[in-house]
Amino acid sequence: MWGGNQCRVVMAVESLSNTLVSGSLGGGTALMKLGTLYFVWLGKDADESYKEFFIITIFITAIAAANYLSMALGFGVTTLEVENAPSFVPIAENGAYSLDIFWARYSDWLFTTPLLLLDIALLVKASKETIATLIGLDVFMILTGLAATLSQVWINRIVWWAVSTGALIALLYVLAGRVGSKAKEMGGDAESLFGTLRNIIIVLWLAYPAVWLIGSEGAHLIGLGPETALFAVLDVSAKVGFGIVLLRSRNVLESVTGTETASAA
Repeated sequence: MWGGNQCRVVMAVESLSNTLVSGSLGGGTALMKLGTLYFVWLGKDADESYKEFFIITIFITAIAAANYLSMALGFGVTTLEVENAPSFVPIAENGAYSLDIFWARYSDWLFTTPLLLLDIALLVKASKETIATLIGLDVFMILTGLAATLSQVWINRIVWWAVSTGALIALLYVLAGRVGSKAKEMGGDAESLFGTLRNIIIVLWLAYPAVWLIGSEGAHLIGLGPETALFAVLDVSAKVGFGIVLLRSRNVLESVTGTETASAA
């Protein structure tokens, strides 16, 4: 009887996890689409001098919406066999287990995170060299993160995770230091807006490797359902939330691009 009850509990947990996964992916798709439509509406009368911010941000949420849709429809997912897992990984049996990988998540990040960095770099008129450094570190971070996710030997996954996290730390250092210095030179509302956007990026982006490490792709301390929900919350906050803060600061965008000066002249 206990065995039957235990089996029902396991089935109920799996059903709840599947519901959480599908709900998170569906909700992520809807919120990214709504964010895209909202940004299009906001930008309908944007001045040509700062319309690039709207175009970049619209592409961020549109790309994210497409990738979330692919995961929700079962296209952006694959199954991977992981070997040599340590004993503390709950689902491992004799050091091996099967893992569902949402590869479309990395497709999303590979395109959207450089655009986010481009937005904030253009805001403070960062140099081409600084922008190239930020985007180069970002692409390296995402690709090494993908290597961690696709590695079939558990310890290799952690090694690649460490490399990717190191790239993230370097990226944030450049963002806070070199790009932050440009913001200080500009001062005023531009510096204040940069500070808000920088803090959004730092706080949310640092959460990604933490969720990966405790989630199904790392130590599996939380299951696929909670992991998917956490990533969805982070993604929507880092893209839609970031975009709302940036694009609703139209007066700052006007001052940065010189619209007000041009109009006065």
